[in-house]
Amino acid sequence: MTGGPAYFGPEAIRTSVGYQDVLEPVAAALRDYSRGLGDSPAAVFAPAGREGDVHVKSAWLPGRPVFTVKVASWFLERARRGGTPGSGVIAVFDASTGDLRALLEDEHHLSDIRTAAAGALAARTMARRASRVLGVVGSGTQAYLQTLAIADELPIRDVRLWGRRETQVQSLTQALHARRPDLRVVAVDSAQAACAGADVLVTATSSTEPLVEASWLRPGMHINAVGADDPTKAELSQGCLRRADRIVVDSRELTAIHGDLSRLPENDRGRPAELGEVLAGSAPGRENDGEITICKLIGLGVQDLAAGEVALDLLAAPPERTSTPAHAREVHR
Repeated sequence: MTGGPAYFGPEAIRTSVGYQDVLEPVAAALRDYSRGLGDSPAAVFAPAGREGDVHVKSAWLPGRPVFTVKVASWFLERARRGGTPGSGVIAVFDASTGDLRALLEDEHHLSDIRTAAAGALAARTMARRASRVLGVVGSGTQAYLQTLAIADELPIRDVRLWGRRETQVQSLTQALHARRPDLRVVAVDSAQAACAGADVLVTATSSTEPLVEASWLRPGMHINAVGADDPTKAELSQGCLRRADRIVVDSRELTAIHGDLSRLPENDRGRPAELGEVLAGSAPGRENDGEITICKLIGLGVQDLAAGEVALDLLAAPPERTSTPAHAREVHR
């Protein structure tokens, strides 16, 4: 190894790579993961309790020139001090020698966009193609990016937002209008109102108790549940999970211990398909327009590996863009 590892900071990463750039690489990584290739271990701890947690995720896949180890955190105190709540770094290592090749101090951006990419892939393969109304429970970064990514995949026209913090909902509404003035974005007064009439629902919160009830779901609805990503969190009631006709997860192993599904008795969980299997065509995402479908995403290290590889390529040769890719600072101001 000659020289030291490369270093890239948050601003360079935000301006060089967006969720559209990682969409197909994330799809390929999820397919490989569901084929049983490589490893993607995860560890989660919460040094600030409900106000701050840390996720350590790593991954390698056969044939890839690098492997990655990510440390990503989410702390409310960081937002109170004028930043975004997310921060972190992805360390990229040479898969042949183990040498550190690069440090990507991304301020959580790569985690944000690879999660948005997975949500877009779920919407592409599981939502009804004529979906026009999107309900959003949450008002943070994923509420923003999931909305943009899903609206790229489906003919969404109306967006109904609910969040606990009115000022944050206003910031989200303004950010969406700036990016997608064609969308009719309306703030509503309850999670139930966000669900009412929705073809697709996104839940993207840090809630530790369910926010969505089974009686609010309607035939044909698809749900991307992305917020409950550790053992303490949940967004969907057990009734929602039992009512769903089809549940797809990013990882059967990890969703058994993290998030909404982990609260179901083991006998009730069944064996959900993985999103990588749906993307590979070995499992269905939706079989008819009447099904209620749920995609439960907790986030995998293989997604970080894909995003890290793309980021290094784009940072080495930044593309010409007409605008900066969407990022967290647009909604956390």
